[in-house]
Amino acid sequence: MKTAFKNIIALSVLVFSFACSKNKEIKIPKKEAMTASKILGNPNYLAISYGGYREKSREIQPEIEALKEDLKILSAMGIKIIRTYNVQPKLPHAANVLKAITELKKEDATFEMYVMLGAWIDCLNAWTDKAPNHDIESAQNAGEIDRAVALANQYPDIVKIIAVGNEAMVKWATSYYVQPNVILKWVNHLQDLKTKGALSKDVWITSSDDFSSWGGGDAEYHTEDLEKLIHSVDYISMHTYAYHNSHYNPTFWKTPHHLRNLSDKEKIDAAMLRALNFAKNQYKGVFNYMKSLGVNKPVHIGETGWATTSNGHYGVNGSRATDEYKQGLYYRHLRDWTQKAGISCFYFEAFDEQWKDAKNANGSENHFGLINLKGEAKYPLWDLVDTGVFKGFTRNGKPITKTFNGDTKALMKTVLVPNTDYPR
Repeated sequence: MKTAFKNIIALSVLVFSFACSKNKEIKIPKKEAMTASKILGNPNYLAISYGGYREKSREIQPEIEALKEDLKILSAMGIKIIRTYNVQPKLPHAANVLKAITELKKEDATFEMYVMLGAWIDCLNAWTDKAPNHDIESAQNAGEIDRAVALANQYPDIVKIIAVGNEAMVKWATSYYVQPNVILKWVNHLQDLKTKGALSKDVWITSSDDFSSWGGGDAEYHTEDLEKLIHSVDYISMHTYAYHNSHYNPTFWKTPHHLRNLSDKEKIDAAMLRALNFAKNQYKGVFNYMKSLGVNKPVHIGETGWATTSNGHYGVNGSRATDEYKQGLYYRHLRDWTQKAGISCFYFEAFDEQWKDAKNANGSENHFGLINLKGEAKYPLWDLVDTGVFKGFTRNGKPITKTFNGDTKALMKTVLVPNTDYPR
């Protein structure tokens, strides 16, 4: 009996040891928690601006399933950070995006997507029939900040950045801009919440605004409040739009006299390299101004993009900047530059949204997307269609195909040479 008992004990020890050994073999290492500091500037985490609206009014909110459809497409493209713009009560788009990401993560443990959550900021009387008062902020701003904080705390594994305002300080935003002290107030408020433990210390706070608003251009923006703001944010999120400047500041855009003998395609290709350098120079302007203040923080691109249709300033009777070929060159130039330089670029934007200029179907604001409303990938993404990246994914029940049926000759027939007047 003693021998049998000893054998049982020995067998038990052996089984226990084997089980422990097996447990060690299948032990899964804990996944590293990603933070804004690890994501921003990381070439493996492509960023994009995202709005899932498909109709002519934002009152028609996209369903969760539609958002999940979009997010799967973006993930297939290598996008891992998306930017939203507001958390207004009647427009639950951002909250629904966060729900959609949460569901996708439950369905697939490998799904990874993070959010730069925007809180919309504007001035008193903005978007009303009264004259905007740019020196006093709207009463709705406080609620917008509170909702952003609540969502960041509800989804700490997804929300990694809060942006206070979108182009809220630039003076050409005449309908709603505020003074820098308003943005500074709310940035400081959020930083204080982090200090108190009411908001994760890993959430980075910024404001996403035009390069000029960050001191990269006109000296009228070089104010004491802006200096304080630059010291207060965790990083600078700047916008740069060579596309719009092809009309408003066209010196860089028109083909210079010494290149007049180039072929049309060569003139277009050269113009897009000048567009890239335009963006680089605006980035450099912001970076240099920041450094002049004795500040050393990351500077990332919160917005830049190129429209593919325009019946206004950028079309055949304007700067002739608009078509898919130019969008493709700009997209690739910006991705190549920013990835090599360690700059996050929230390219604008993922999908066309027709609510932005609902009364003008061919207005440029409706056509900044890389994928159109028919579910067709525009020229910048044709190579992804070719490699099967979108295989199995649909939008509105349609597979992702190429615009122009992938016919490059048909595409090039729509491409215009930049508007150029040579001196006689």
